[in-house]
Amino acid sequence: MDHPQPLVTVDAVLLTLRETGLEIALHPRDRAPFKGAMALPGGVVHVDEDASTEASIRRVLREKTGFEPRYLEQLQVFSGPDRDPRKWSLSVSYVALVPAAELEAAPAGFRFVSVDALPPLAFDHADIVAAAVARLRGKSSYSTLPFFLLPERFTLTELQRTYEAILQTTLEKSNFRRKMEAWDVLEATDDYALGAQRPARLYRLKDFALFDRSVG
Repeated sequence: MDHPQPLVTVDAVLLTLRETGLEIALHPRDRAPFKGAMALPGGVVHVDEDASTEASIRRVLREKTGFEPRYLEQLQVFSGPDRDPRKWSLSVSYVALVPAAELEAAPAGFRFVSVDALPPLAFDHADIVAAAVARLRGKSSYSTLPFFLLPERFTLTELQRTYEAILQTTLEKSNFRRKMEAWDVLEATDDYALGAQRPARLYRLKDFALFDRSVG
């Protein structure tokens, strides 16, 4: 017996951190359904080309943004008969963390908006964004995930501010630095960030594996 096949897509929540807080990258859809509505970058899985849904989203991001994110994690599957007017569909969604500087060359048409002030979005993309933000904020309380929103080299002050912006709280400076030292994930460089005050040493993550720890 033949069974109708679902529409299988992938979508990415590109998260970055700017002065105003946590933001995502959106672009207007250029075709129906929801033509003109803001949406996450995504696309249909190419079964004759993509070896996996991760391969699909990496291809889509290369085509639509011109780069591959340093950090990419599968979020969850969103599915059902009502999320897409074309047919029963499922989307394998991903979270991508990108330093703000790497998004400066994003193609024209992309907008960066606060995760707390989303415009109306196509499909169920608002639900996908909410799940991605909850994942980031939840995992940031016990892991090195926020490092992936920073450039390769950063000051300890920048690192602490990144954690604070994501966790939406203030962290005591000496406790935070003791915790980072205990994690043993930082490597000091020989370079310094120059500013109005005394130069601050630049650090980097020892490697880009995701460490699970606790900042509490």
